[in-house]
Amino acid sequence: MDAVNETQSGLAGTLKTIIRTNGPMNIAAWMAHCLADPERGYYRSGEPIGAAGDFITAPEVSQMFGEIVGAWLIDLWQQQGSPKRLNLVELGPGRGTLMADILRVAKLDADFSAAVSVHMVETGTALRKAQEAALAPFSCPKDWHESLASVPDGPFYLIANEFFDALPVRQFVRQDGSWAERMIGLDAAGDFTFGFGPGRPERAPEGAAHGDVFEERPAALPVMDALSSRIARNGGAALIVDYGHAETGFGDTLQAVSHHRYADPLKDPGEVDLTAHVDFAALADAAEAGGAAVHGPMCQGEFLLRLGLGERAERLGFGRSEAEQAALRSDVIRLASPDEMGTLFKVLAVTPPGLQPPPFHEGS
Repeated sequence: MDAVNETQSGLAGTLKTIIRTNGPMNIAAWMAHCLADPERGYYRSGEPIGAAGDFITAPEVSQMFGEIVGAWLIDLWQQQGSPKRLNLVELGPGRGTLMADILRVAKLDADFSAAVSVHMVETGTALRKAQEAALAPFSCPKDWHESLASVPDGPFYLIANEFFDALPVRQFVRQDGSWAERMIGLDAAGDFTFGFGPGRPERAPEGAAHGDVFEERPAALPVMDALSSRIARNGGAALIVDYGHAETGFGDTLQAVSHHRYADPLKDPGEVDLTAHVDFAALADAAEAGGAAVHGPMCQGEFLLRLGLGERAERLGFGRSEAEQAALRSDVIRLASPDEMGTLFKVLAVTPPGLQPPPFHEGS
């Protein structure tokens, strides 16, 4: 198709113009445009979460997930002397379901509820509206932020559920003893296609074989440094839940999802979700460099079961119909089974040095 005659509208047309003008872009730039374009980015304009969206997160599976996280946060707050003021922060808060469940649990501790100010770090307009509606029943102070940097100082209790997986990654491929960066350009027909350009990773492990892919997520490390340094300085804790690998390694994990099915990451830019697996070892290194203590990662299933997921399901099911009890058992399986979210999803905790949060302990 002739570039002069091409009238394709939307983000795809914009990206083709950028590539024709500046040359191929790396995967990180592609993800940043597709997910965060101010007008047509995936997270800027729509509500992708839930049965009617493209994917379902753990808080949308069951209230039990948020209740356990809320109890975990209260425990860490109590371990640190129950400070009279605290910032309760969520990165990428989705539809507000997780924070609403946490605040509902917080009502069981009047002192915690009185101390809380909620801070939602969210860039999407539609998602902000959903969050405002979800949190409307709660009277605590609430504020929304474009980034973590504008969250006020003070004790800092943070949850990031499926946040880091959406941060852009760069991909490097080992070829004939050296590295090349995977890029996105245009083929002879004017369609998006993968290719290679110069580039090498900063922290790839030794032993890469020909064809191995290594992913780096540059945007994640400053976020981890910022939250860990604040926790080390002012107290608090962070709980990071995401899908990924515990140890740094090789593999192409870039994926696109649309309507709960895998999609082509180069088609329909801005209309499909783009993610890649989280390197928890890299996150842990960044948190320790910021002066905080790191616990885990632990598989999500083990984390939830050790903190009483099964017992909570039994209590919720007491006196209910068989169908309701079966639904609760199904939720437990979805959250904790190795065949579902239980093993792929990991949990990493960040605290000031000297604290030992449940259920992490030596040898876990």
